[in-house]
Formats: sequence, C-alpha cells, structure tokens
Amino acid sequence: MSWGTELWDQYDLIGNHTQKGIEFCEKYTHFVKERCAIELDYAAKLKKLVKNYQPKKKEEEDYQFTWAKGFRGMMNELHDIAGQHEIIAENLTSAVFKECQNLILEMKQEKKRCLQEGFKIQQHLSKTLDTLEKSKRQYEKTFRESERASETHKRADADINLSRAEVEKTKAVAQLRTQECDKNKNDYAATLQETNRAQNEHYTSLMPAVFQQLQEMDERRILQLQNFIRESAKIENGVIPIIKTCIEGMENAANSINVSEDSKMVVDRYKSGFEIPQDIPFDDLSSPNSSVGSGSDSSLNTPKYSGTVNSRTSSGTITGRSKKRTGLFGIFSASKTEDTKEDYSNLAPNQQKKQLQKKITKLKHDIAKETAERDGMSKMRDVYLKNPALGDASSLDKKMEENGQTLDELNQELQKYESFLANAEGRLTPNMARKRSSMSHEENSVNSMTMSASDLTVTDGNRMSSSPLPANNVQTPPSTEEQNSDTPVIESEIPTPDISVTSPEGTRSNSSYQEQASFDDVDEEYDDSGILGTARAKFPFEATASESVTVEQDEELYIVDRDHDDGWTRVRKLNGDEGFIPTTYAHCHFYGEHCVDCGENVPAM
Repeated sequence: MSWGTELWDQYDLIGNHTQKGIEFCEKYTHFVKERCAIELDYAAKLKKLVKNYQPKKKEEEDYQFTWAKGFRGMMNELHDIAGQHEIIAENLTSAVFKECQNLILEMKQEKKRCLQEGFKIQQHLSKTLDTLEKSKRQYEKTFRESERASETHKRADADINLSRAEVEKTKAVAQLRTQECDKNKNDYAATLQETNRAQNEHYTSLMPAVFQQLQEMDERRILQLQNFIRESAKIENGVIPIIKTCIEGMENAANSINVSEDSKMVVDRYKSGFEIPQDIPFDDLSSPNSSVGSGSDSSLNTPKYSGTVNSRTSSGTITGRSKKRTGLFGIFSASKTEDTKEDYSNLAPNQQKKQLQKKITKLKHDIAKETAERDGMSKMRDVYLKNPALGDASSLDKKMEENGQTLDELNQELQKYESFLANAEGRLTPNMARKRSSMSHEENSVNSMTMSASDLTVTDGNRMSSSPLPANNVQTPPSTEEQNSDTPVIESEIPTPDISVTSPEGTRSNSSYQEQASFDDVDEEYDDSGILGTARAKFPFEATASESVTVEQDEELYIVDRDHDDGWTRVRKLNGDEGFIPTTYAHCHFYGEHCVDCGENVPAM
C-alpha cells in the first residue's frame, strides 16, 4: 500500500508522522544508553562486592577448608558473571547504540531532503494556479468590456440623432474589445490546460514519489528498530550459556564442600600430639608414707603443670606461664616470631612435624629451581665453548660459582631440617633406620644425577676442578638440648656414594667429594641390586633427551629409581637400556608394597 496514492492530500500529516518516528529512535537510543550504564554499574558493584569479601592475608589459612574454598569458588563465578554484564554493555554500545545514532542522523538528512523536494513541488503547483487565476481574471475583464462595447454600438446604431461617423466609431471600439476578449479567452484556455496538466502530474507523479521516499525511510526505520531489538536479545542470549556455566560452577562449589574433610582438617591442624593425662593415683592418707603435714603438696590437690607439657605446647594451650609485657604496653617488646625456634620445638609435636615438612618441601623446591638454573647455564656454557662468537663462556663462571654456593647452603639446610624432622618423629628403630638408609641411598642417586653446580669450579675455559660437597641425607649431630632428652639416640649410617669422574688430564679421583657428571656418568650406580620393582608402560613414550629412554606400550620394565616429586621415574629395559620416563606413563609396582591393580603384595626379587 502506497502513501502516494492513499495519502495524496496528507502531506503535512506524513511529515509529522516521520518526525515522530525519528523522535522515537532517539528515545530508544537514550534507553539503550541508560541500560548500558546500569549494566556497567551493576558489574562494577558485583566486582566490588567480590573484592570486599576476598580473604585477607591473615585469613588465608582459614580458606583451606572446603566451605571456604566453596565460598571463594562462588565469588569467582560471581566475578565472571559481572564480566558478562560488562560484555553486554560493550556489545550494546557498539552494535545498537552507535548504529541507532547513525540511523537517526541518516533519517534526519533524508527527511530534510524529501521535505525540501516536496516544498519545491508544492511551490510550483501554487505558481501555476496563480497564473491560471490571473489569466481568468483578465479574460473576465475583457469579456465584460467587450459586452459593454457591443451594447454601446447597438444603442448608437439605433439612435437616429447620431451621425454615421459616430456610429462607425462605436462599431470599431466594439470590434476591438471583442478581439481582446477572444485573445484573453485563448490565453485562459491555454493556461487552464497547462495548469490541469501540472496538477495532474503533481498528484499522480511528483508528490507520490516524495511520499514513497518518506514511506521507504519510515519502513527502513521500523526494520532497523526491529533489528536493534533482535540484536539486543541476541547479545543477551550470547552470554546466557556462560552465565549458566557460572551458575553451574556455583553449584559445583557448593557440592565441593565436604563436612568430613573439614572436620579431619581441623584435627590435622590443631592436634597437639600430646598424650591424654593418666589417672591421678589415690594417695592413702592413713599410710605411714603419707605426705600429710610434711609441707609437700598432696596429689589429691589440683595438679600443677610445669611451664610446658612434654617440653612443647601449641598456641592457645595453657602452659602455666604468664605472659610478660615489656616496654611501653608491649609496643617495644620483641617480635612474636623471635619466640619460634629453628626446629619449631616450641610447637606441639604434630604442629612441629607439619612445619618441618613444609620447610623441607620449600627447600626441595628451591634446590630443584637452582639445579634447573645450573643446568641451563651449563648448556649455555657448552654452546659458548663450541661457538665463541655467541658469547664468552668465562662470563658464566662467577654465576655458576654463586649458584653452587647457593645449592650447598640449600643442601645443608635440607639435611638440617630432615634431621629435625627425624628427631621430631622419634628415634628410629633398627628396621626404620634401614628403611631410611635405603631411601637416603635413593636420594643420593638422584642427587648424583642432578648434582649441584658447586661441584664445578671453573678454572679456565676447558678445565674444571672438584669442590667439596656435603653428603646428602647424613643427619647432623643433635643439639645439646636434644642430647639431654630422655629418648635414646639411634643414628643410621647412611653411605655416601663415591663417584669417580675422569679429569681432563686422564686421572681418576675417588674421594668423599662428588663431582659434576651427566646422567651418562652415573649409570654405573644402577646395578641389579638397585632394582626397586617392576613397571608396565601404559602408553608409548619416545625419548627426546639423552637422559630419557624410549618405551613401547605394555612393555615390561624394571624400576631403578623412584619418582622424587618431579614426575619422572628411572627404569631399565629388558635389553639393559636405562633412562627416565614420565611416571604417569607406567603402572609402577614396588617390591614389598601393595599392588593396586592386582590386589596383592609384590614380592621382592
């Protein structure tokens, strides 16, 4: 249905209608803008809420419980939901708000052009009608004058008193007026014909074209508005799967809360390890050996505890000691950390072992980091030696020496804290001593493969000399306090493997000092007596380094060295080849340990 044919006489109303459409688009633009602002404000408030309820540094320890982890997981998902609201605002701004602004600008320009064109057409028709009206008035005027002239001639011709000349004169005037009337009549007819043609063209062609342009503009506005609303819904629908995933994450966070695990964690965290006090013995006052009246305290009285229970106590345990506040309200008193002993002997037994294990884990991580750094520098040095143009190998000597000293210090710290842990766990029985000796031998084997950079002291570009390295896993002598304890000391003799490395001069040294060697240099340590169990490859593995070995799926292997928390296990193939494979690539069965797959104990060889 066309506006040009149906609304040919409603030019002004069509102009008002299109103007209202543009104003509605502007209104919708303001709506989208305010909605984006609300979405951004909502996202910002959600993120601020999550930030305000993030655990403080002093609360990190409490967030190890599953209920706290569940709450943190829920907050993380809420933070992601806030991010999705930001995405909604950004997409609405780019895909709807800006496009709607561009549409409004185009519509205003097009409407202005159409109205200007329609105004020109209207002006042309008005001028044509004015010309027709003027021509009609002129024709009417000459027609009346012609009639008067004819009447005058008739009266003069009938008047016998007038001369013939006067009659001829009136006749000539009447003929002149008649000629003028005929001429104006023809002009009026031509003008009328032209006006009718222009008017017909105006209402059937020119103005309908303008109305059609306005109609197309309005329909395009409606379609664009439809697309904008659909695009808004599409943007909203695009983030719903992610928001749904976040909500599922909240449900998973709630499902991850484990009551029994939290209860067990409370026990592990706060268990002191002290034994329950024994029953208080009955003191017979009638006995001659009774201490009544002797001035000594009776055992029936409230028992008195010494300063510490079993020489250790945990925080919050009543020890009988009163806290002294020194300085001005304790402000200038010593820090609380100064009361913590190096071996954590001031803590309860369980807490002491936990802290020592944490310290040992950190030291092992630092040793692995320094060892990796040492290996990198060694490889870089080898590259520099082969191609001096890439760099000076001697520039790494100082760094490697510092790295070696750091490794020595870390190894000494590790040995010291392992000794503290052994003392905290109680003195070893002979069987436990043999077991720790075996484990120490394994660690020595691994350390011989990852050897500290302190073994290498570079003296020149091609020669290295050995430097002393303390033997790993040799317990340091107990402190004076430990020697005075009532528990007997049982020290396990842990052999330190001697590694002989051929020097550049061709000589071989065999001493208590270890020297730097690659994995190929320490293969001699793994003989048949060092087999710890069997393994079967779950997946094929292709060696990518000289210290690894290629295995096929379901291949039977011997375990030569355990996984030392680095993800690698050293195995020996049936053909005698040895190397490391990923621990997760094999089913490992150690002799004397329970086999998970078969449900039986694996016998020793």
